[in-house]
Amino acid sequence: MAQKKVKIAIQGAEGSFCEEAALDFCQRHNMGDYQMLYLITAEKVMEAVEQEAAGLGILAMENAQGGVVIESMYALARHSCEIVEMFHIQVEQCLLGRPGLTMGDVTQIHSHPQALRQCRNYLADHFWTRPLVDEEDTAVAAKRLADGELPSTAAVVGSGLCAELYNLVVLTEGIQDLKNNLTLFLGVKK
Repeated sequence: MAQKKVKIAIQGAEGSFCEEAALDFCQRHNMGDYQMLYLITAEKVMEAVEQEAAGLGILAMENAQGGVVIESMYALARHSCEIVEMFHIQVEQCLLGRPGLTMGDVTQIHSHPQALRQCRNYLADHFWTRPLVDEEDTAVAAKRLADGELPSTAAVVGSGLCAELYNLVVLTEGIQDLKNNLTLFLGVKK
């Protein structure tokens, strides 16, 4: 009998660091047949796990620089689950823009609050007069920029994979303040 495809609910969109964490989890656990459910928020991930719409959930819990992911803490407090594994992945933040944008053209920077905190010193040194705008996910911000929902002079903090997926350019790599920028993730199940 064929094994059923595992549905994995993740806190992020395609190209998010949570997707990277989920792929890492799947590889380390030899999970070959799975389907990613891009649910964006920790609350939706926990609901999917609790209601068995997903067999596994992956959540970001804490970053070495940015601290605790408050949204995940609240979601865990409201829902029941079993922690399968706690694990870290290395996170390299990049400054992304639309093709043709230069560093001097950037008028605002969008990303998840956690990503903005991870790059606080870099952003203060290079963009201290530009507003930082909170988004629900790094990859969602990248997609919104690519889709023209953000000003063409906006930049996004996110992964290099987002640049590839959403036809953006990497203006600068490795803008996180800590060289060893680890984020703790949880794998959870009902």
